[in-house]
Amino acid sequence: MTKWLNAGIPPTQVAEWAGNSVPVLPATYARCVEGQLPDLKRHLEAAGDLPEPPAPG
Repeated sequence: MTKWLNAGIPPTQVAEWAGNSVPVLPATYARCVEGQLPDLKRHLEAAGDLPEPPAPG
């Protein structure tokens, strides 16, 4: 499953194939998914959905 997640297959599809629920995936495989944060940020920025960082203090 980690290969599927690392390949960018949507978690909903991976969960369906694996017979799990989507909430199980991050709880079980969060440490196994590598290097996706930069890609996810680019997708969010392109969609205009990147949250603003919290104000200091």
